Amino acid sequence: MAYNSMITIPAQRIANFVLDIATYLIASGAHCGRVNRNINRMANVWNFEVHLHLTFKGVLTTVIDKSNPTNVVTRYRETPTHNIHLDILSKISALSWRVHDEKLDIKKVENLFQDITTLKAYNTFTVAIAIATSCAGLCLFSFGDYLNALVAFGAAFLGYLVRSFMAKKKYNTIIHITAAAFVTTLVTGLAAKFNVGRSPEAAIATAVLYLIPGVPLINSVIDLIEGYISSSINRMLFSGFILLCIAAGMTLCITLIGIQNF
Repeated sequence: MAYNSMITIPAQRIANFVLDIATYLIASGAHCGRVNRNINRMANVWNFEVHLHLTFKGVLTTVIDKSNPTNVVTRYRETPTHNIHLDILSKISALSWRVHDEKLDIKKVENLFQDITTLKAYNTFTVAIAIATSCAGLCLFSFGDYLNALVAFGAAFLGYLVRSFMAKKKYNTIIHITAAAFVTTLVTGLAAKFNVGRSPEAAIATAVLYLIPGVPLINSVIDLIEGYISSSINRMLFSGFILLCIAAGMTLCITLIGIQNF
């Protein structure tokens, strides 16, 4: 159904839809520029001007009806728990272009967005196997042998399951990152104590790499380049603290096990 420009849409409705989209995109791993472009691409079709202030934890928006400046509202909403899902980013971007090209009305778009929100998260065990395999591969690239790669695989697999379990229990991100780093290093550290493989230190160094906050780090650089300074700083600080937690979990485990000169 094509959008009829004569229909007046309450700014409150547009604002709620904008906040739904924006918080979902940020939680799924979108950088600020992408959020802004997707939302304004749709809002322009409905003759609305949207101003966004995006942070790592929430979204503030002001929505103004271009044909009626009194039809205006400002709203704020916190983002849900971050859970990277690149398929959601692609589908919302495609939806915004469909709205732009076909001039869809807001009711149709709201229904299509609800369909996107029903997409299931990636299966935990599937992700754990993929992560463990990548860590094992990195171990081989770091001159570890197949025994070291097997240790890295098992350590990353177990560590990711611990992290996922604690995340589902709503533990603070800092706590489950530290715990995952500790458990992962515990497995590789014990293998090092018993001299498993040719280069056990390669397994210790590579098994925890799945915890590196790659998406926030990349997005912080993109936001900085595009001028979203506050969001960029938020993401950088969050990423830096995650790295500190990884180091703390590893250091604690290495100290307890008694590995020297790592």
